[in-house]
Amino acid sequence: MTRTAHSADDGDVLGTTVRLTLLRAPHSPDPETDLGTHRFRYALLPGASVGDAVEGGLALNLPLRTLPSGPTGPAPLLSVDNPAITVESVKLAEDRSGDVVVRLYESHGGRAAGTLIAGFPVLSADVTDLLERPLHPAATGPAGLSLALRPHQILTLRLRPVPA
Repeated sequence: MTRTAHSADDGDVLGTTVRLTLLRAPHSPDPETDLGTHRFRYALLPGASVGDAVEGGLALNLPLRTLPSGPTGPAPLLSVDNPAITVESVKLAEDRSGDVVVRLYESHGGRAAGTLIAGFPVLSADVTDLLERPLHPAATGPAGLSLALRPHQILTLRLRPVPA
């Protein structure tokens, strides 16, 4: 069974019984820990694959927000052509260079190949460490950046946009 929950610490499955533990209520270091009213959300996805559970967890914890737009809507900032590759975050580089940092991971538990397509012109791209320091140039293909991820691999890319 695959389990995902929002604001629930733990739980278990025994036969056909699913139990969610909501609070730990430790007495140290704060004797008033977990006191008060608590709310939680959970989702049951019977028969879900690992990929379905990842998508369900993201939908539960990070629901899509909609904004009004024009007749065609805005172009996507980034897209990936393989559902096993999940874009976790997109942000500007910490050094204020204007570079775009993309963190993604393989979410289905197997090898995954795909293409990352940027919605803006990219001058160059590097694979980086978690501190955004370049390790080596990213592989490029005819349609975008070529991705080849191992099971559960986390990958950080630094995209340098073409100057305006």
